[in-house]
Amino acid sequence: MAYGIQLPVQSQSTIYAESWEAAAGPDDLLAVARAADRAGFAYLACCDHVAIPRRLASAMSTVWYDPVATLAFLAAATERIRLLSHVAVVGLRHPLLSAKQYATLDHLSGGRLILGVGAGHVREEFEVLGADFERRGAVLDESVDALRAALGPDEFPEHHGKLYDFEGLGQRPRPAQDRVPLWVGGSSPAALRRAALKGDGWLPQGDPRDRLPAQIARIRELRERAGASGPFTVGAIAEPLYVGAPGWDVGRRTLTGGPQELAESLRAYRAMGVDQIQVRFRSRDCTELTDQIAAFGAGVAPQL
Repeated sequence: MAYGIQLPVQSQSTIYAESWEAAAGPDDLLAVARAADRAGFAYLACCDHVAIPRRLASAMSTVWYDPVATLAFLAAATERIRLLSHVAVVGLRHPLLSAKQYATLDHLSGGRLILGVGAGHVREEFEVLGADFERRGAVLDESVDALRAALGPDEFPEHHGKLYDFEGLGQRPRPAQDRVPLWVGGSSPAALRRAALKGDGWLPQGDPRDRLPAQIARIRELRERAGASGPFTVGAIAEPLYVGAPGWDVGRRTLTGGPQELAESLRAYRAMGVDQIQVRFRSRDCTELTDQIAAFGAGVAPQL
């Protein structure tokens, strides 16, 4: 079972951000990315929001680094770790614009991109950019098809749909990968259908452990009915973690303990059919976080 990490600092929602992140910056992001690369993490994940309305700013904050710029910055400082948009709200942009950005990222990183996509949820963000909020699900469905074409091997990609229509327009550089993995985020019935029928993987959003088996079974049922084949990566977001015995209050939901104890708990995800887990560690500063990453990679990961 692979393990990846959602980057701190670059998104600072009050749901998960630690207090030290407010004063953090590029050096801290570099330290975390390099620590995760050394510790064998499968990917670094970066969120996507363009602008946050005042009504949501107190909860979501307005700190949301651009995912393409951030992942490109970190790609140059790492060697093997993959780069995941979790998730890109691709309905905010024309597919050719998204393809230009992410193809360049894949090219520059030597083929390390995983494109995670989602429908989005902030109405004002769509409205100010002239995007269709009410039909964002349908927009995402077609955007996935258009991105498949635009991120494929053809220098002059072609797509003819209800919302987007293009051909005869060349884009280079092409992605380094023959097929960029496309993972679909979300846990609604529509998101599950989209992941099962259009994606190479599923990124759940907030599903607790007890809900995952039914969600995974539904995806398998949809894929079987459609005759879908090929690799498919099922993801999960684990509870907050702390490797060892914390000397401070890490919250009642946080999984704590030695490597064997944590690994035993996390292996339950694999038993459900999960292929990769996204982890987040409690920490009081960047050094504690990088120490936690190292401890997880050395002690917990080998037992997964």
